[in-house]
Amino acid sequence: MIAPLPCTAIAAILFRRYLLTALTSCLFWNTFGLGAAMDSKPNILLFLADDLGIGDIGCYGNDTIRTPNIDRLAREGVKLTQHIAAAPLCTPSRAAFLTGRYPVRSGMASSNGYRALQWNAGSGGLPPNETTFAKLLQQQGYTTGLIGKWHQGVNCESFNDHCHHPLNHGFDYFYGMPFTLLNNCQENKPPELDVALQAKLWLYSQIIALAVLTLTVGKLTGLISIRWKIIACCTLAGGLFFISWYSSYGFVQYWNCILMRNHDITEQPMRLERTASLMLKEAVSFIKRNREGPFLLFVSFLHVHTPLFTTKKFLGKSRHGLYGDNVEEMDWMVGKILDSLDKEGLKNHTFTYFASDHGGHLEAQDGSAQLGGWNGIYKGGKGMGGWEGGIRVPGVLRWPGVLPAGTVIDEPTSLMDIYPTLVHLAGGVLPQDRVIDGRNLVPLLQGRAQKSEHEFLFHYCGSYLHAVRWHQKDSGAIWKAHYVTPVFHPPGAGACYGKGICPCFGEGVTHHDPPLLFDLSRDPSEAKPLSADTEPLFDTVVRKLGRAIEEHRRTLTPVPEQLSVYNAMWKPWLQPCCGTFPFCWCDKEGDSTQSL
Repeated sequence: MIAPLPCTAIAAILFRRYLLTALTSCLFWNTFGLGAAMDSKPNILLFLADDLGIGDIGCYGNDTIRTPNIDRLAREGVKLTQHIAAAPLCTPSRAAFLTGRYPVRSGMASSNGYRALQWNAGSGGLPPNETTFAKLLQQQGYTTGLIGKWHQGVNCESFNDHCHHPLNHGFDYFYGMPFTLLNNCQENKPPELDVALQAKLWLYSQIIALAVLTLTVGKLTGLISIRWKIIACCTLAGGLFFISWYSSYGFVQYWNCILMRNHDITEQPMRLERTASLMLKEAVSFIKRNREGPFLLFVSFLHVHTPLFTTKKFLGKSRHGLYGDNVEEMDWMVGKILDSLDKEGLKNHTFTYFASDHGGHLEAQDGSAQLGGWNGIYKGGKGMGGWEGGIRVPGVLRWPGVLPAGTVIDEPTSLMDIYPTLVHLAGGVLPQDRVIDGRNLVPLLQGRAQKSEHEFLFHYCGSYLHAVRWHQKDSGAIWKAHYVTPVFHPPGAGACYGKGICPCFGEGVTHHDPPLLFDLSRDPSEAKPLSADTEPLFDTVVRKLGRAIEEHRRTLTPVPEQLSVYNAMWKPWLQPCCGTFPFCWCDKEGDSTQSL
């Protein structure tokens, strides 16, 4: 029989085991630069620009637009050179960012011409059954806030059910635009919403008015034999037709251009001259209120979407006109918010991220003035589902002491990756009842992994698959096949000038069989498509991509289309209104804006 160990011996063994475990843990955390920074959950600060091109900021090669604060983030952190948006347009791209899923999975991809939400009073939006990263972080004890643009819908069935609202998707606090900036939000700017349709409706209204006038004159002069009742009915029908469309399109500034604080409207319509100051004030205030942490602050800029409203302080200061002025103002706002982190002593305890929702808008012009961004060496831009210029965006991340400063990662990553990355940092668990397309970036960012976890990325235009990329990790090749491409206008122009944005289907696209194939590792500008004659692996690669598409499609399940024509329509009973509809106007901000 073995004699029992004395208590002192048992205590000594337990102490040695504890000491060994502690030393091992300490060695592990310090090896990967996590140390004290990981003792508690980090604060999370996300910046997302609107329509910013990858070639518009200094750390990605622009030497004429001044972006010192974004460049500082890159110097102090990690720069991603192949950061890909899941869609080339606002609403679906942001849905993917928030959920870590391709927008086609949530119904936020369109099969019609309405590829983004059109109205605050539409019934479509991010479905309530989708789980955003904000909701998961909220469950981990984070205070969550969204400042700026939402563009994921507001209501479903009544003007105050708020089923798509940020507060129903995991945000504790919201201040900003439930919609997006448009030219319609600024006086004396040409309308931007449904321009072609509005032109047709005006034409039809004028034809009806002219017909009624002709009938009336003919009746009065005796040239036309017609009853007054018929003329009255035509007049009534024409008036109802005019009211039916002008009640929405004639008041876009009141219906769409509003500011909200949580569920309350504070400005209707919003006053653009003070919007930037209000957004900045709210972001700084949120950080100060929640400095004890942990917090998630998502700063979703209204910059640099048209109409590019820029405060006087920055007008005429850049070398790229109004667009450059707007970019530089946004960079200044980034700097002020970063300064507030420093002031509260939170810099080293905050994971910071900067990106754009998609590429620059090439077709945004005012005469010869370019009002959209520059996408560097990459072909195409906003709205183009396959070409790199529409989906390759800046991606900068910083966490001092945890992420190695001055690092450049040339591996395929996605905006969808932020979802699992944040959940990992917060100590949460990803939903197990759905497909999550994003991948945790932490190992790649810290250098513990050398290759991206993405083997394939699928590039949609609306609900139509336009292109696929394959990251062939053993060779370093990045193959990309285009099955559908937009028809540029005029031919060879590189964009769809005159249309506002390139279409996803119909006569405005070309189908390719076999697909246009490029190796982005050798031809990032997608200038020279490969063929079976010029690339020995052509057939092998095309077959591989075809099988990947089949496997991907097997993971898709039918869901209601949130951007259907019906959901996109303006519905007066869903209109957010700070008065009694239709008398919707208010200004609750007053003189609350103070210079920061």
